[in-house]
Amino acid sequence: MNNFSRENEGKGPNFYRDIFPYSEVPKIKFNGSENVVDLPEDIWITDTTFRDGQQSMTPFTVEQIVKIYDYLNKLDNNSGVIRQTEFFLYNPHDREAVFRCMERGYKFPEITTWIRANKNDFKLVRQMNIKETGILMSCSDYHIFKKLGLNRDEALKKYSEIVEEALSNGIVPRCHLEDITRADFFGFVVPLVRNFMDLSKKYNIQVKIRACDTLGLGVSIPGVEMPRSIPGIIGGLKKTCNVPSEALEWHGHNDFYCVVPNAVSAWMYGCSSVNTTLLGIGERTGNCPLEGMVFQYCQLKGKKDLRLDVVTEIAEYFKTEMKYEIPVRTPFVGDDFNVTRAGIHADGILKDEEIYNIFDTDKILNRPVVVAVNEYSGLAGIAAWINTYFKLSDKDKISKRDKRILEIKKWVDDQYENGRTTPIANKELEIEVKRYFEELIDIEKTRAS
Repeated sequence: MNNFSRENEGKGPNFYRDIFPYSEVPKIKFNGSENVVDLPEDIWITDTTFRDGQQSMTPFTVEQIVKIYDYLNKLDNNSGVIRQTEFFLYNPHDREAVFRCMERGYKFPEITTWIRANKNDFKLVRQMNIKETGILMSCSDYHIFKKLGLNRDEALKKYSEIVEEALSNGIVPRCHLEDITRADFFGFVVPLVRNFMDLSKKYNIQVKIRACDTLGLGVSIPGVEMPRSIPGIIGGLKKTCNVPSEALEWHGHNDFYCVVPNAVSAWMYGCSSVNTTLLGIGERTGNCPLEGMVFQYCQLKGKKDLRLDVVTEIAEYFKTEMKYEIPVRTPFVGDDFNVTRAGIHADGILKDEEIYNIFDTDKILNRPVVVAVNEYSGLAGIAAWINTYFKLSDKDKISKRDKRILEIKKWVDDQYENGRTTPIANKELEIEVKRYFEELIDIEKTRAS
């Protein structure tokens, strides 16, 4: 075993009180260091919906887990972009779900597991014939001293023994370095990970490292002091610890609203894999949303064979089957993510929806752009609503100058002058519009036939 660094021998834990005073908001400090962008050739996404995500919700049924696993496979569409997903194994319900998913025979996402740093837990992994498992390894002094009641030497020895146990059983260990953004990187993380890399060579099995930003404290800006620097953490794991990009994974939380840019930063500075959950479900403010990283991937590497429309199917399943309330303005999946109410925006959409829509949401997500009508919509908003709601072609589109639009606007104005405070529902507006635009009834009949 590699000797532990003696830098902190005889000293107490390092809580970085100048950065994490606790009675104040954490500090971002700069040291002027330069980090070179190092985007790997191959990057991908992993999923922890069934592990970290499920912990924040009512436990999923076996049928729900299998259905969501089907959706993940359908979204990935054999591209390998959504490469792995992880499961608990602790009760018969968990194990049945894993068996049912394994029976599907999907290549992607590969099924992996998660265990505590406990040798007895490997019995479950071996029994299930799983090739890789995540292992919880708290690495900040907050966790080592305060939660585990250990010192650094004891923690290093405990973690190294459990990794060697995995390797001796032919299992790929994925070391979840919990709370790495508050850890003493050079005093503990480096000697620990270097030891893991030595064990990788000894057993000829690559140990994987998951850097866990447990409290969302990571900062993506270059030049930030450790331990909060994502470029510093990823670059350090690669260059100082010799961890290859394909063995590096980032796991972040959204406590400071930075979970997506932080995950992108991990990619950009040499980490091949980012860990996510569907809709960002998870502890406190949640994990990195899988659908968000899918679109970040597309911007960096292209769409490949991903079935992006499945994102809409997944969101609908969570709403209807799981009774999960998605905030309406959530990007890509919220009910209002491509809805406009402002009259000036509606006027732009009336001219060309590309002016105020992020991309062709109808084609890519099966979510046509929508204009909601309220007291501020004006003639343009009503005309735009008609054109989008009835999916009118260019030759059939209604102009805001059509006199019949003015009549509908008078009806809308009357609603609000009489005390209405809510938007006009689509169905009630549809009835009113068809009173004046009878040709729309004929268009619908033609489509139906």
